[in-house]
Amino acid sequence: MSLLVDRVVAEYYQTNCWIVAPSRNSECLIVDPGIGIPSLNPAIMEVVNKHSLKIGAVLITHGHLDHSFSLISSIRDYVDVDCFVHEEDRDLLTYPERAMGPQSQALVNELKSAAVLTEEFREPALTYSVVDQQNLTLGEMKATVLHAPGHTPGSIVVTLNDEIAITGDVLFRGSIGRTDLPRGSLSDMERTLREKIATLSDDLQVLPGHGERTTIGEELRTNNYLKAAMNGKLGS
Repeated sequence: MSLLVDRVVAEYYQTNCWIVAPSRNSECLIVDPGIGIPSLNPAIMEVVNKHSLKIGAVLITHGHLDHSFSLISSIRDYVDVDCFVHEEDRDLLTYPERAMGPQSQALVNELKSAAVLTEEFREPALTYSVVDQQNLTLGEMKATVLHAPGHTPGSIVVTLNDEIAITGDVLFRGSIGRTDLPRGSLSDMERTLREKIATLSDDLQVLPGHGERTTIGEELRTNNYLKAAMNGKLGS
């Protein structure tokens, strides 16, 4: 793999924030800046500076707070940076509680009570909605957006330079994202896995929202959830 890939793992929910670039001394893509107290952004910038990178864009794979917190609670850190999210999850950048489970809601209440979270959530000025099959340039890399609903209505999978698939909480190593939170849909997830994930190239490196890297080929061989979805039996 020729792309430069690094990450920061958020303390809360162990969410991966991926930093991807063509090489050192280039523009990078920040994927899912999650929950840090008060922000994950200093840790992200340590990685960015380590590789002599410049932030070229931010990608939110879906609207759950553990993937967007350090963007929407600290938009001053992303002034003049283009931010991308699917149109069906865009409202969650301002109103993340619409898709929160009890655990996330309790955390937000705790942060507000402790005066750690003092501002309302809001999307950055340069936020753009993306749609299925849209082609973009993200951090100097060629990207294709695939709408991949199920975990949330606006979940996306994004391929970069035909080398990487950023899968958010759609596909993990040996598992898939849950569908029991508000706005989740098991039937949508099954369709996404069968029509969007299983049709990707085996050689694509998978950067998931949680856990370790894998490949599409490895998941097709070993991921029982993906196998079930391909046979129309995910809910069985």
